[in-house]
Amino acid sequence: MAQFTIKVPLPPLVPTERAAWSIAALAPVAVVIGALSPQYWVIAPILAVALIALIILDGVMAGQVEQWHIIAPADTEVGQQTALDVHARFLRGGGRSHEAALEFDPRLGADGCAVIKLLPSDVPNEFSGTESVYPTRRGTAPITRGWLRWRGPLGLGARQQAKEFAEHEVRIWPDLSPVRSKELQTFLKDAQNGLIARRIRGEGTQFEALTEYEPGMDRRRIDWRASARHIALYARENESERNNQIVFAFDCGQAMCEPVDGLPRIDRAVSAALTCAYVALKSGDKAALFGFAQSPQVMTPFVSDSRAFHRLQSAAAALDYEPAEPNFTLALATLTSKLRRRSLIVLFSDFTDPTAAELMVESMGRLVKKHLLLFVTIQDSELETFIEEEPGDIATLARSVTADTLLQQRRIVLQRLRQMGIDVIEAPYDKLGYELIDRYYAIKNSEAIG
Repeated sequence: MAQFTIKVPLPPLVPTERAAWSIAALAPVAVVIGALSPQYWVIAPILAVALIALIILDGVMAGQVEQWHIIAPADTEVGQQTALDVHARFLRGGGRSHEAALEFDPRLGADGCAVIKLLPSDVPNEFSGTESVYPTRRGTAPITRGWLRWRGPLGLGARQQAKEFAEHEVRIWPDLSPVRSKELQTFLKDAQNGLIARRIRGEGTQFEALTEYEPGMDRRRIDWRASARHIALYARENESERNNQIVFAFDCGQAMCEPVDGLPRIDRAVSAALTCAYVALKSGDKAALFGFAQSPQVMTPFVSDSRAFHRLQSAAAALDYEPAEPNFTLALATLTSKLRRRSLIVLFSDFTDPTAAELMVESMGRLVKKHLLLFVTIQDSELETFIEEEPGDIATLARSVTADTLLQQRRIVLQRLRQMGIDVIEAPYDKLGYELIDRYYAIKNSEAIG
């Protein structure tokens, strides 16, 4: 957690909103006095001077701040709740209605600012407050400026201090909450204890050992030559192949920068990919990341140990957002040239119409000749919402028809990919990671990678 302390000798005095309304209320009073009793016109300036003096006195009674500081985490994850704390200590009383305002990079929060109300703490003359923000994009988000303001007893005058922060930054990483989830950890714990390993054992093609045949076993596993030598029935125990190469490829172009429930599609894809990569490393396979837009961005070496998972996380954090159409031809040709053996390539991408998807389909057709390809896209729930909407007027009807046309075109493109031998996953963003893990195990157990 980073902490920035600000010591202030004497903050400037500013009028409050209540003071502004009070001054505005004097104008009609002065008009009434001038109209009814012109000889008493001096009363209005006296009232104005008295009010100004009261504002100044109230501001002086607000007291001085001894120091105040901001506490923010040095690291957080995209889409996850992030707390920003402000603590202030006053020389005396400290007036009332204490609040602070922070200005920061929009990556850290949608509005790029936060207003924090400070409340008294257990320590006399100390106040603190917390505001939660939700980072919307990966990267480094600096907190640039802050303001502290507190009012006098009457609420007419206030003290305010502004400060610029030189080196106060929050690093925003990919969301790893699915990796830390209880469901996934329980799943991996069972796998490590052998429950899943025993299920996988016997389904692969890589020979592991011979065991005596028992009733209930699959008869196709009987090794007749070994049974003849031992004059007893023996069955082969096979094991799923390990050390497979899995590449998670990300389209970082315009379509993947579009938000889904507040976060860009690319961040939803990164979270699902890292979850599956963690499971793959635990299963004995290798994983690498590849990102591209108009040109390749990131290509990591293959990681084979779950203890090196942080390397994948760091590489995923470096994937940039590019509001431009991706170059699939260049990207997938570059990826193919770097792979020396048959691999499972998990491609995360999206498209808006068949014309935009044509180059993608053509490039994937060349890639599937050498590697096993899995295409992953996030289900477009917005189109389905438009289709189900009641056609109350012409505009709604036209939107519904257009959405239905786009959805049909989308299904045609996905069907073309399936006919080319490319496996396809289309799922809601919150189920994407689990769908990907299930498909990974299905492919792994079928020995289709090696």
